[in-house]
Amino acid sequence: MKKFLLVEDSNIVIKIIKHVIKSNTDLQYDVAQSFAAAKQCIEKHGAKNYLVAIVDLTLPDAPDGEVVDYTIELGIPTIVLTGNFDEAKCEQMLEKNIVDYIVKESRYSYEYVIRIVNRLAKNEQIKILVVDDSKMSRNYISRLLKTHLYQVYTADDGDTALEVLEKEKDIKLLITDYNMPRMNGFELVKNIRKEVSKNDLVVIGLSAEGDPRLTTKFIKNGANDFLSKPFSHEEFHCRILHNIESLEYAQTMKHMAYHDLVTGLPNKPKFFTDGNLELDKAQEQGAPISLALISIDQIHNIQDNYGLDAPDMAMKSLSTLLPKAFGRFQYARINDSDIAVLMAGLSIDQAEKLVNGFRMIVEDHIVLIDDTNFNFTISAGVTDSTNQSLISLLKEADNRLYLTREEGINSVGISE
Repeated sequence: MKKFLLVEDSNIVIKIIKHVIKSNTDLQYDVAQSFAAAKQCIEKHGAKNYLVAIVDLTLPDAPDGEVVDYTIELGIPTIVLTGNFDEAKCEQMLEKNIVDYIVKESRYSYEYVIRIVNRLAKNEQIKILVVDDSKMSRNYISRLLKTHLYQVYTADDGDTALEVLEKEKDIKLLITDYNMPRMNGFELVKNIRKEVSKNDLVVIGLSAEGDPRLTTKFIKNGANDFLSKPFSHEEFHCRILHNIESLEYAQTMKHMAYHDLVTGLPNKPKFFTDGNLELDKAQEQGAPISLALISIDQIHNIQDNYGLDAPDMAMKSLSTLLPKAFGRFQYARINDSDIAVLMAGLSIDQAEKLVNGFRMIVEDHIVLIDDTNFNFTISAGVTDSTNQSLISLLKEADNRLYLTREEGINSVGISE
């Protein structure tokens, strides 16, 4: 796992940053209080093992920012810390393609530094597509993005951009110029929005034409934001950061709406959304599809014997086992003790065999809680589709589960 390097000679600043780190990041770090010590750290651990270097601009053995040139030359993204803001010096540093230039003014300054470090760690997993017919512009924007560790893809026109999006479906942000051959920026955005929403792909428009109406046109055609060329280093990164974090927030809210808070499993609304699509597809193709309702046996006894948290612990334990048996199927937690599994492509006999195998795995599984442990069992009702609705299948599986438990727990029953 990568860590970051803090190069700072002030004991007070180091103490403050260490305090901020404790509550704001899980990343490991090394501290060097001189240029020489920084070199030793990097030589010992290797430049590639450092996510970023946080560097004081003025050190006793590097009074003119020599350490910045050193870390940048080694390819380590670099955040510059300084005691005083100097506009000329700031511009000089930004020209070196540093990550940011931050004045040591208050605790918020150091919190902002750690926020950037955490952001860089996340950025390594984020893909961005830059679309511009100018090679110089593409390379400049790509360089800015790579400094912040984004994965960068490029395209020289709208048609090529659509091909890249089709191939790389997890691209999160697209930056497009307006004036391009074959397909301009407006047309590209229109084509994208036919398939992908603003909450799944951020689009930022660019133009050097100076027409104030372009901002409105881009936004109305589906872009999330707009930047006029030329733009400053800081404005560019602030816009990118704002839009990426807005996208992540929207996706977090969407995930929370469709997933159980205790186990992280898909919830009932998610099951019906995805399950109905799967059921319709199977019924149109005449393919078999089965549904199982799996339920923890005697869940109230588990609570009585092992405490209030025990049922949730049992369900969490069950959630870790589900992917091993049902990883290719739709499943969800639909209430406190029940999980529904929709098995497209399986006949009821095949589904019963699979669920019964899962039942035996659960029976042998041990749940640890505080200084004790316990086992639990499951029962299940399994049915198949004969052009029924998803809700009808659930009701039938529930009835079968009830009848099965009348004969004894830890068993699987199927519809006649």
